Amino acid sequence: MRFAFCNEGFRDRPWPAVCSAIAGAGYDGVEIAPFTFAESVQQISAAQRGEIRDVAREAGLEVVGLHWLLVKPEGLHIASPQAAVRARTRDYLRHLVDFCGDVGGAVMVFGSPRQRSRPEGVEAEQAWRWAVYTFAGVLEALAERGVTLCIEPLTPEETDFVNTAQEARRLVEELNSAHFRLILDVKAMSAEAEPAPQIIRKQADILAHVHANDANRQAPGYGEVDFRPILEALRGIGYGRYVSVEPFEFAEEVDAVARRAMRYLRECLPP
Repeated sequence: MRFAFCNEGFRDRPWPAVCSAIAGAGYDGVEIAPFTFAESVQQISAAQRGEIRDVAREAGLEVVGLHWLLVKPEGLHIASPQAAVRARTRDYLRHLVDFCGDVGGAVMVFGSPRQRSRPEGVEAEQAWRWAVYTFAGVLEALAERGVTLCIEPLTPEETDFVNTAQEARRLVEELNSAHFRLILDVKAMSAEAEPAPQIIRKQADILAHVHANDANRQAPGYGEVDFRPILEALRGIGYGRYVSVEPFEFAEEVDAVARRAMRYLRECLPP
């Protein structure tokens, strides 16, 4: 099990300084929110992509992959009633796959609640069918680049599309691709009826990534969630991939948060 930290909490800090801070806090990897580099990844040149990858490596970090995929550019949606919007979204996801591969990443986390919530007037099953069609149009690109797109269950307060791990499983099984899998987010699991360790064990066969945060939207160690049984469950299923720390709110400066969260997670690791 390896640990990464998500880069957007560092805001406008230069990329070399971000990587230095994350590596200095003891992490193995960094997870990238593409909007922190450009309005669109199409604006990021091949040379810039190589530099992003190389700077991380020089700091001793692996670029884990991408998250917050559709924050920018504006106007994208996987289940829009407008076919042209769905097509642009599919095409941009393909561009994200190439960007992910170019910077050395292997995982793309699909959260983006506003770009997946059911549009007004669209029936739930129709929205599902359009979303499936959009994702299906990206599978070939994912396979070509060796990247895995992971659907992230989110709470009903954030979206009405895929709120539970079981709903995510339905989507994974329908798309039926080794390159479309599940990510579990601790904040989101905290809103489910089942305990997080039980969810982890039940979904072990399709789990490809994990986000670590507290139910209060802060980093691990800053709230009431006990990560010991969560990490024990991950160890129990033989999970050897990344656990990426993704806080949304910060009780103190981001460098201090990264260090404290790393110490806490190390303390919670089973022997």
